[in-house]
Amino acid sequence: MKKIGIISYNIYCNFTNYGSALQTFGVYNALNKISNGRYEAVLINYCPDCLKKLNPLNPMKNMWDKDEESRKMCELSLPAIKENYYKFNDFYNSKFIQTKVKYDSSNFNAIIDEKIDKFVCGSDTIFCIDEFGFDDGYYANYNIMRNNSISYAASFGDATFSKEGEKSVLFSRLNNFKALALREDKFIEEISENISIPVKRVIDPTLLLEPADYEKIMVPNAYKDKKYILLYARRYNSKMEKYAEELSKKTGYEIIEISLRATNSKKHIMFYEAGVEEFLSLVRDAQFVVTNSYHGIIFSIQFKKDFIGFSREQCGNKIKELLDWFEIGDRLIVNGDEQFESIDYDKVHNIIKEKRKESYDYLNRELEILLNEEV
Repeated sequence: MKKIGIISYNIYCNFTNYGSALQTFGVYNALNKISNGRYEAVLINYCPDCLKKLNPLNPMKNMWDKDEESRKMCELSLPAIKENYYKFNDFYNSKFIQTKVKYDSSNFNAIIDEKIDKFVCGSDTIFCIDEFGFDDGYYANYNIMRNNSISYAASFGDATFSKEGEKSVLFSRLNNFKALALREDKFIEEISENISIPVKRVIDPTLLLEPADYEKIMVPNAYKDKKYILLYARRYNSKMEKYAEELSKKTGYEIIEISLRATNSKKHIMFYEAGVEEFLSLVRDAQFVVTNSYHGIIFSIQFKKDFIGFSREQCGNKIKELLDWFEIGDRLIVNGDEQFESIDYDKVHNIIKEKRKESYDYLNRELEILLNEEV
């Protein structure tokens, strides 16, 4: 059977990241769902050069947030970080068929020994050069990947490509692909005008799967019998914390918090050590979700939760486009005092159903073309 290798931002995240793990889980399972015996999906154990020297168990040396307060909170959270790290490793080792070898730029072309026929790059912010540069794996720039790959739901994040020559390099790299599917509208028009391959917008891979697909991997929620607000912070936001605490006072619900703010332990139930399977059940069973995480919002939508999404640095564009696509843009707030309407989840899930079909059609069509071409 042929093998399709998935290469994305996942195993070697700066910090363990539910979205990065679950978007990979989405691509992997979606490919296997539509395989019909044509191929087997394989997760490539790939580390981009910019992450090679980082130690996830010593995160103070490689934090996105450089301020002293954030570093202090991170140090206090180290026991939870370590527990979380090992749970993520278990998730990757138990939920995926992976390559036998860990690959980076020094040995990637040896992947031919794994008999991987074609490649899917994505999802998440693999095209964000502010984070990863023009990484050869993410941009299909290794010899074995050129003209032998498609992208799925790749994102540029909030990259600007403002330096001289960056756009030229971008267009050259994107022509490595046979077809290009992006997660956001950003740059689609400009890219379409400057490269020779088809470009399409598709849904995030976590939305390729349905809630029932995630129910299969959830573990029991220790807090299921509590009425709680889930506060999931990818980056600390005092206004978001204040919003959650005021909502807690109003409703009487406790706050379960997933963040690095360990000093909140006297006020909130801190649960940064939650694994992927625990995260899913925490969202499903929450009364309300307050988050500045793109995928925190997605899983709130998947499980039809009442939620509020706060904008955050390096994430504002993709959150806004996501909510606008589902016609619930008023759920993105900045100050915490904005007004919003109740969510018509029948309408939202009908939009997801339509976009899911379009995205599966893209994968089916482009993979069929790719698989029928000679290596």
